[in-house]
Amino acid sequence: MHKSNWDNLRYVLAVAEHGSISAAARDLGVNHATVLRRVAAFEDLHGGAVFEKSATGYRVLPDRARVIDAAREVENAVMSVERLMHGSVAPLRGVVRVSSTDSMCQKLLPHLIAQIQSESSELQVNLLSANNHVDFSRMQADISVRPTLALPDDMSGETAANLAFRAYRAADGPKTWLSLTGPLARSAPAVWMASHLNSADITTGADSFMVLREMAQLGMGIAILPVFIGESSAGLERQSVGMSDISVPIWVGTHLDLRDVPRIRVVRDRILGYLAQRARFLDGTDVA
Repeated sequence: MHKSNWDNLRYVLAVAEHGSISAAARDLGVNHATVLRRVAAFEDLHGGAVFEKSATGYRVLPDRARVIDAAREVENAVMSVERLMHGSVAPLRGVVRVSSTDSMCQKLLPHLIAQIQSESSELQVNLLSANNHVDFSRMQADISVRPTLALPDDMSGETAANLAFRAYRAADGPKTWLSLTGPLARSAPAVWMASHLNSADITTGADSFMVLREMAQLGMGIAILPVFIGESSAGLERQSVGMSDISVPIWVGTHLDLRDVPRIRVVRDRILGYLAQRARFLDGTDVA
């Protein structure tokens, strides 16, 4: 890339990272007007706006998100050349957004994120907690970590562990079942409930395994939970209710267009290794 192009792109990236012209100017050690001029030059050269200005700052336009991803990779490459010339290896930089279920975001993945952050202060991994599937075509996340039977056609991924589910109840709780609602209504445990239980035996419920655990602990009924949640929850007892083993692969996937981005590939591989190390705990083998 021509030097002037990279220089302008550097200013665009700083605004994207900080969300404002003034913060980008401070980071780059220049004045406010210089940042505005450089961003405008980039937009004029490439025929379109990158940002939408609002009362809260500058937001990257949805259809320009991949421009910012590409800019980060250019920055990584430039810095890699500089460091290699000085005899060292360039660290990965930028943000990686990992989408997963609320139970995994609360109980499993933060331990890995802490390890990654301690090893690379320039690589920021953000967890997005949502039980519904994120729209990767709109660049809402970079990596998905979810128990599911298969990935969408536009995603590439691998599995390193299975997630087992079992039934749990408080000692004094009723023998009715807590329902799975919202996104969980399409889960493997919900499919089992629909085909094996009478509707009269199913009561109130929730769209979150973490909430279902709380309800079960309060003595509201039997909850089907991931074993890594149920076995570590005080006051809950595993139930022998004739439920067949329910096990779903945990997929670690990325959009096809993002699978070879270095920082995303590294974080994806770390997640796969982390899940593999805990496979016996996740699939219930160690708590059988």
